[in-house]
Amino acid sequence: MQDPVRRHHIDLQDDPILPVSKRGKALLSDPLLNKGTGFPDSERDAFGIRGLVPPQVVSIDDQVQRVMENFHRKDSDLERYIHLEALHDRNETLYYRVLLQYIRELTPIVYTPTVGKACQHFGHIYRRARGMYFSAGELPYFTDMVHNWPEPEVDVIVVTDGSRILGLGDLGANGMGIPIGKLALYVVGAGVYPCKTLPVLLDVGTDNVALRDDPLYLGERIPRLADDAFFEVVESFVTAVQSRWPEALIQFEDFSNNHAFPLLERYRDMVLCFNDDIQGTGAVTLAGLLSALRVCGEPLSAQRVLFFGAGSAARGIADTIVAAAMAQDGLSLDAARHLIWMMDSEGLVTQERLDRLAPHKRDYAHNEPPAQDLLDVIGHVKPTVLIGVSKQPDAFSEPVIREMHRHTRHPIIFPLSNPTAKAECTAEQAYHWTNGAVLFASGSPFKPVTVGGRIFVPGQCNNLYIFPGVGMGAVTFRIRRITDQMFLAAARTLADQVGEESLAAGRLLPDLGAIRELSARIAVAVGEVAFNEGLTTMKRPPDLLTYVKQRMFYPSYVPYEAV
Repeated sequence: MQDPVRRHHIDLQDDPILPVSKRGKALLSDPLLNKGTGFPDSERDAFGIRGLVPPQVVSIDDQVQRVMENFHRKDSDLERYIHLEALHDRNETLYYRVLLQYIRELTPIVYTPTVGKACQHFGHIYRRARGMYFSAGELPYFTDMVHNWPEPEVDVIVVTDGSRILGLGDLGANGMGIPIGKLALYVVGAGVYPCKTLPVLLDVGTDNVALRDDPLYLGERIPRLADDAFFEVVESFVTAVQSRWPEALIQFEDFSNNHAFPLLERYRDMVLCFNDDIQGTGAVTLAGLLSALRVCGEPLSAQRVLFFGAGSAARGIADTIVAAAMAQDGLSLDAARHLIWMMDSEGLVTQERLDRLAPHKRDYAHNEPPAQDLLDVIGHVKPTVLIGVSKQPDAFSEPVIREMHRHTRHPIIFPLSNPTAKAECTAEQAYHWTNGAVLFASGSPFKPVTVGGRIFVPGQCNNLYIFPGVGMGAVTFRIRRITDQMFLAAARTLADQVGEESLAAGRLLPDLGAIRELSARIAVAVGEVAFNEGLTTMKRPPDLLTYVKQRMFYPSYVPYEAV
C-alpha cells in the first residue's frame, strides 16, 4: 500500500486517515511524510517516534513562524535559499505551507533572481540529492534508470541541460537548481502533488571551462556534446520517461536557442510537452501587454513592438502577440508579423542579411536598411512597445526611454532579462524618465516607485503566472497535446484578472498572493481549449473550476494510521 502523500487526492477525500508503513527514524527521514515536531502523541506512540523529537507537540502554524524567524536572521539571499532548501529536504509539507503563506516574499528566493546565484554555486552548496541526472556517459542505461525513481506516478517533469540558465549562460550540471525551483512553484502555485513532480538534469557537458576546472563541480567534465550526440541524449531521455510515465508533462527549460526551437518542434506533436522560455514567456508578456493596452485604450493591431534581443524568449513572445493580433483584430499572418521588429547583436533584423539569420529570426526580418544603434532604430520605427530580452544591463538608457516617450503618450517598456542585474533598466529609471507615464513590467521584481507623489507598483512578467496553471490543466484534464491556443487562452485569462485599481497603480499583472485562484482559472481555460479541440478523451466535468480546485494539493498535516 502506498504512503499517504503518494496517493491521489481523490482517494484522500474518501479516506482521510492515511496508512503509513514507515516507522521511527525512517519516517522522520522521509520529507514527504515527516511532520517533525508536528506529530501528535498518538502517532509518536504508533510509529515509534516518542523520544526521537522534542516532547512539545507543535502546530504547523507555529512551525511556520519558527522557519520564518530563522529565515529573517540570514545575512544574504543565498543563505535564505539554502535555509529553505534544507527545509524542503526534511519536511515538504511544511516547506510548501511556508511558501504558500509568504509567496510574495519567498518567490524571489526560491526562483529568480536568487536561484541564479544558487545555480552558480550549486556544487558548493549541495546538500542532498533531489531529482534525477541523466548523463551522456550513462546513455545505454536511461530506460533502466527511470525505474530507480521511487514514485510510481509522475505528472510533471521539468528538464534542463543547463546551457542557458536565466541570463547567466552555460552552468552545466549546476542548472539543476532551475527544475527544482520550477517544480516547487508548480506545487505552491497550482497544487500539483509534490510526489508527482520530477526535476531532471541532462548532463551533456559544459563549455564553461571554469566550472570544469572547479574541483567541487558535480557534472561531466567534458565540453558540450555536438548536435547529433546531444539530440541522441534527449531522444533517449524522452523515450525512457515515456516508457514508464507516458502521460507525464515534459517542460523543457533553459535550453540554448539552437536547441530550444528544434526540441519544441520535434516533440510538441509527439508527447505532452512545452517550452516555458518560448511559450510561457510569450503568454505572460502578452497578458501584461493586454493590460497595458486597456490603459492606452488602443488595439493590439495599432502597436509597433520592438524587441531588443532576438532569442527564444523574443520569438516566443512575438509569436504569441501575432496569434493574438490575428485572433482579436483579424489581421493576416503577414500583417500581424509586420507589427514586430527585432534587434540582435548585429542590429536591426533585416532581409538584407536573411541568409545569415538563425531560422527563428527570419519571419521577423523587415525590408529596411541596416541599423545598429537602439536609439536610431527607435527614432526610425517609432515603437509603442519596447521589450528587452538581451541580458544587457542599462541598455534602456535615459535617451532611449525619453525617445520612446516622445513617440507615444504611454510607452510600454518591458525589460524582461533575468536576473535583476541583467535587466535593461530599472523600474525607478523608467518611471522617473517618463514622469510616471510609462507602462512597465519586468522579468525580475522591483519595489514600488514614487513619482510626483503618486505610488506606482511595477508589474513582473513572471512565468509563475502561467506555467503552473497550464500544467495543472494538462494533468487534470488528461490532455494529450499542448497547443499555442492554450497559451493564448492562458494569457487572456490572466489579463482578465487584473482589476481597474491595479491598473491605476501601474500594476499590469495580478497580485501573486492570488496565484492559486489564477492558476485554477488558467487550468480551466486550458481545459476548455482541450475539450473544444478534442485533445482529451476525458468526459467533460459539469463544473471545470470546482473539478480543478478539488484536485489541488494543500500543504497541511493529515492523520496517519500504522500498517
